[in-house]
Amino acid sequence: MKKAYRIKKNKEFQNVFKNGKSFANRQLVLYYLQKDQPHFRIGLSVSKRIGNAVMRNQVKRYLRQAFHELEEDVKADYDLVVIARKPVNTMDYHEIKKSLQHVLKRSGVMKKKSK
Repeated sequence: MKKAYRIKKNKEFQNVFKNGKSFANRQLVLYYLQKDQPHFRIGLSVSKRIGNAVMRNQVKRYLRQAFHELEEDVKADYDLVVIARKPVNTMDYHEIKKSLQHVLKRSGVMKKKSK
């Protein structure tokens, strides 16, 4: 995932929290805000409650990779902030990706697939 597609600044995170909508499941919380831009941007938040630095970085890598694989399916004009919850630290990559797909579909950020 290119760094231009990431949300890094606290001001940008706060804008999504204040003006956006949210959806959650047991593992992830998704905040999303529609903007006029050519590509979606993501911000990741993994608390110290998840585990040590190695575990937190692994969870962030898994989430970035899942977004990379779902890139074509996610609508372009959104800023997304994903917050990991406690159960994520025991999950493998495929479970995290499935959980991420679930919150994206339920929130309406994912494109509808035509059969």
